[in-house]
Amino acid sequence: MNIGDVSARSGLPAKTIRYYEDIGFIKPMRDTNGYRVFRPVELHKLAFLGRARALGFTIEDCRALLALWEDTGRASADVKQIAHCHLSMIESKIADLKAMHDTLSHLVEACAGDARPDCPILQNLASATAAGAKGTRAVRGGTG
Repeated sequence: MNIGDVSARSGLPAKTIRYYEDIGFIKPMRDTNGYRVFRPVELHKLAFLGRARALGFTIEDCRALLALWEDTGRASADVKQIAHCHLSMIESKIADLKAMHDTLSHLVEACAGDARPDCPILQNLASATAAGAKGTRAVRGGTG
């Protein structure tokens, strides 16, 4: 298979496939003319990596997961640990997004949205900027 075939079958762009080769995830053979020749094993690895990346795993997580996938003597606990750490990170991001949503919803509700110049949204952004300059983080500011 050539890179176009593997791209179509794996759902990954050719640029990503070349990148995965550069960082050592796959090692396609080379034809006499220098073109990459992909075997089914590379296609399987690329599909695996595509699914892992779609779930948000980092490149280093993917490297570890791929090594575990290739190791038939692996302990599933090692795989679960990587997945559990990633899940915790996702849950943390969700909590951060929820806090952002709540703050922005509060500010949008507090803003009259009329011709007057006073705006709680801008006041909050300005106070958060000032607080950030002092080394603190303002998550929810005044309604001004």
